[in-house]
Amino acid sequence: MDLKSGLPWWLIKDGLMKNFSILQKNIETEIVIIGSGITGALAAHFLCEAGVKCIIVDKRMSSTGSTAASTSQLQYELDLFLHELSDLIGIENAVKSYSLCLKSIDTLKKIISKLKLDCSFEVKPSLHLASKKQDTKRLKLEYEMRKKYHFPIEFLDKKTLKKQFGIDRDSALYTESSAQVDAYMLCRLLLQYHVENSGLEVYSYTEVVKVNHKKNGIGLITDRGYEINAKKMVCSPGYESEFFLKEKVMKLNSTYVFVSKPVLKKLWPETCMIWETAKPYLYIRTTSDNRVMVGGEDEVFLDPESRDKKMVQKNNILLRKFRKLFPEIDLEIDFHWCGVFGETKDCLPFIGVHPEHSNTYFALGYGGNGITFSVIAAEIIRDLYIGKPSGDEKIFAFDR
Repeated sequence: MDLKSGLPWWLIKDGLMKNFSILQKNIETEIVIIGSGITGALAAHFLCEAGVKCIIVDKRMSSTGSTAASTSQLQYELDLFLHELSDLIGIENAVKSYSLCLKSIDTLKKIISKLKLDCSFEVKPSLHLASKKQDTKRLKLEYEMRKKYHFPIEFLDKKTLKKQFGIDRDSALYTESSAQVDAYMLCRLLLQYHVENSGLEVYSYTEVVKVNHKKNGIGLITDRGYEINAKKMVCSPGYESEFFLKEKVMKLNSTYVFVSKPVLKKLWPETCMIWETAKPYLYIRTTSDNRVMVGGEDEVFLDPESRDKKMVQKNNILLRKFRKLFPEIDLEIDFHWCGVFGETKDCLPFIGVHPEHSNTYFALGYGGNGITFSVIAAEIIRDLYIGKPSGDEKIFAFDR
């Protein structure tokens, strides 16, 4: 599948890094990880830290799938409000899901600090704006729910929002517990670190074309006819999971993003990350060199050709929406792209063992919390493999 098109900012900013080799031999390992994006890299990190021998295979150049197209925003909020999610899965599981997402941001911060990874990680506040006046009721309800369960959150009324941020909306939720990162660089640095320090092996342009599920392990056949034998497989191919699963577990959407030329004047206060209650929602963040990244205008994915034809039109809509929000900031588009992302009914990922695949761990993080879900998935998979499950996997199980 063509996961993206256009010129993702991260590939331009960071450049194509040193590539890994192509698998040209039969190989054995404890765990084979499918996918070298941020999910596969984090899975490898936690497994390597636990002393597990791993290899990663990817049909592309490593890290250049959906990870290269990510806007790399880290928020503990899901695409469903806490009070809405609790109606679907119960308040206990909903609160736990939000808590795990909040914890994952701090976990990622600690990993980056410990390994000294230069990937533009930065703690940032976040504003969740009411798109329409009537959305204020939902924001107030969500505020009360999150305060009840001790999540970091503030409610801003129209007057306060205008005074503090110069934004003319009826209300907003504000939190200081979000962050942003360069996920493409983070992924590459994680892989390189464990290749150099943990014996991790990474193979690019190595496509798995057949999976043999065995009683005590798993065997994979590559497109060049080589065999990979392992005790377990971690399946983290992002939105191309249909090859490994019979059932459809998500719907695919397209999202559009542009990055502006550097803005010479001062941007909005705190350069906080911004999103809104409308569906599809507008999302905004900044870069370290004072560019503005604007995304949204999501729609159901049909095929790459029809998605790509709409890129100019979608960019113009996003630019108009930004100018309406900040009329004093004159943006010029410098780079733009569109990509595919998956969405489940309850906006939660699928993590853990599938009933039909006992030797496979799935790490399928969908929706707007892809990177935080990747951290959660990697920790759960490590715990399952070493025989110390936390129980959190039940929330994200296929049969939930």
